[in-house]
Amino acid sequence: MAAQAKKSSFDFRPGDTVKVHLKVVEDEGQERVQIFEGVVIRRSGRGTSGNFTVRKLSFGVGVERMFPANSPFIERVEVVRGGKARKGRLYYLRGLTGKSARLEDQERPNKGSSFASGDGSAPAPSEAASGPALEAAAAASSPQ
Repeated sequence: MAAQAKKSSFDFRPGDTVKVHLKVVEDEGQERVQIFEGVVIRRSGRGTSGNFTVRKLSFGVGVERMFPANSPFIERVEVVRGGKARKGRLYYLRGLTGKSARLEDQERPNKGSSFASGDGSAPAPSEAASGPALEAAAAASSPQ
């Protein structure tokens, strides 16, 4: 029986900061997980034939790494924060350093969960689940 292709549905865009968890085989066949964290500067292809490029700074030197979306070495991809990018290819980040290389944060829902927003626009769950209306409903439904 042939091995089935890994389902790859990564929910990130160029500009997002991601952590790519990679399986690395060391000496004597031992496996460990190595994390590559950086900004997605490019996505190409669709589905299992696609790939994406992540860029990070390591000791002041820019490092870019391309990952095939269907790679068996990718354990998972975790979105750290969303970045607001108006282009699909962020190659201009290669020439920028320091604060100018940062992208503005973008808050967008990610499959049921949203990025943390500290602006207080939505009430916290503890605030939404309190109040006189809730107390009256709880008192009415409780048997006495």
